Amino acid sequence: MPDRHDDVDSWLSERIDPLPPPPGTFELIKRRARRRKYRRLAFTATAAAVIVAAAVTVPQVVSLPVVNSGRPAAAANPTASAKPTGGGSTESSAAVLPSPSATGNAPVPANFRATSVTFVGAETGWVIGQAGVTGHCATAFCTSVARTDDAGKTWTGVPAPVTGPPDGSTGVSQIRFLDTEDGWAFGPGLFATRDGGRTWTPVGTGGLRVTNLETVGNRVFALFASCTGSGPEFAGACTSFTLYSASAAASSSASDWTPVGPSTSGLTDGAADEAASLVLTGSRGFLLAPDRALYAGPVNGSRPWTLVNSITPACPVGPAQADGQPTGALFGAVNAKELILGCATASGSGGSGGSGGSGGQQKLVFSSPNGGASWIQIATAPTAGIATSVAASPSETVVLGTNQGIDVLPAGDITWHAANLTPAAPAGGFSYLGMTTDEQGIALPANPASGTVWFTFDAGQRWQPSRITSS
Repeated sequence: MPDRHDDVDSWLSERIDPLPPPPGTFELIKRRARRRKYRRLAFTATAAAVIVAAAVTVPQVVSLPVVNSGRPAAAANPTASAKPTGGGSTESSAAVLPSPSATGNAPVPANFRATSVTFVGAETGWVIGQAGVTGHCATAFCTSVARTDDAGKTWTGVPAPVTGPPDGSTGVSQIRFLDTEDGWAFGPGLFATRDGGRTWTPVGTGGLRVTNLETVGNRVFALFASCTGSGPEFAGACTSFTLYSASAAASSSASDWTPVGPSTSGLTDGAADEAASLVLTGSRGFLLAPDRALYAGPVNGSRPWTLVNSITPACPVGPAQADGQPTGALFGAVNAKELILGCATASGSGGSGGSGGSGGQQKLVFSSPNGGASWIQIATAPTAGIATSVAASPSETVVLGTNQGIDVLPAGDITWHAANLTPAAPAGGFSYLGMTTDEQGIALPANPASGTVWFTFDAGQRWQPSRITSS
């Protein structure tokens, strides 16, 4: 009887040629690989926030807010060489007002005009601005704060710092929260709360103005600047910037704030009207100085920040916008390695800056895959509109705010799209936007009189407003 194993062994010993893939398979793989590599190099508020980080202040992206829960523990003070000096804050003593939880939900004051927004997750956020009618407010000032706990579906009024809008060196216009308890109002003054806004304490700044503030982990960082701008231009005519930091658990006194280090003190480019930008990630922070120098360091206060490199000469850091962020160079981060930079020329001229007219400007987008050590130009954004803010989501969707609307570069794509705004974009466009998650983002109209905050829940493709009102 024949041995059937001989046939099997013979068959197994023969060479087997795999079937070829369908035509075009290898080219498809190559194209996808190039596309993936392109996007990995591409990004990064803006931001917060940019920018997140509102506090989308991108928050601050680009300042992108970092979600925290609960009250953080205190951290050690950072290495420092000096403390704030001078007469301290010019603001009045803190207002001690009842908690909304103790008196029921307070209504939002009528005619709310938001100038800043911040979120500590997908649901809970705050806005600050002016409301009511001057002379008919609860105090001598009409500064107001409102809170949402359902992503803008409803709003309630909460106590606000007893101070006015920006007027030279006094007042506040910006807001940031670390969690549901620790928050700060600034620009140009500085107030702190440790009870979710029920009470606010003024913090002395030694005659300096707080032009930028961001918070992460258990610390808060702020840029203290020497400025002479008058009226609402609190960040105008600034000539020197120093990065200060404090523990979130102890930031209500001038002595709690100390300079982060000598490299990030007295930053200037020698011009008469300068600005700087601050962006934080979960482990590392970045400071873009007026002279295009980029500094970075840990956000836990363990050591000073140091110089990384200078950004591209194609991206000059221009004078401050109304919220203190620079024109020309819009800066944000996705994480401690991937950074994004929107570089806008002057309107219609191709020059430096970016604060020109309302028509359009060249907008180059750069990314850094190595924490700012080097930069790669990865896109040119649409010409229409004057750029005001840039942010990127964790999945690397990029959103760009302008005075005409919002442009979107979806993750994995290389083509910009105009976002669908329903209704049409508010007059003047947007001053700030940021992505809080891959899908959700917020945008603040440039004209506070609109009384709205805009939301997206589909990665920037469609946006619609939430009116800041109790009804």
